[in-house]
Amino acid sequence: METKITLSATWVVVTLIYLYGDVLRICSGDFTKSMANMNFNQFVWLGIAVLMLIPILMVFLALMLPQPANRWANIIVAGFFILFNLVGLPTYSLYDKFLLVVSMVFNEVTIWYAWHWA
Repeated sequence: METKITLSATWVVVTLIYLYGDVLRICSGDFTKSMANMNFNQFVWLGIAVLMLIPILMVFLALMLPQPANRWANIIVAGFFILFNLVGLPTYSLYDKFLLVVSMVFNEVTIWYAWHWA
């Protein structure tokens, strides 16, 4: 299978894991509990939107970017999301920790495929 397709597929999986985690947080009531004392302004919400748009854009970019740029974009972005999720990992509930670990495994798979792309 072509590496571009594999990389794009890993970003689809990561995006769906993030969305599934959001749905579970809303359904379990964890979202409303955690947001009760927070008053975000529009710039914080914009930052959250940009952060969550990145994996969605990577689905497309993994298919469209030329190999050298594609390789490094996948390594850098997947590495960023591993670090980002590691920072927040201790604060989440058990199901969220599980989903984050699975997403980090797929980020590691992304890095491995991108790194070994000749």
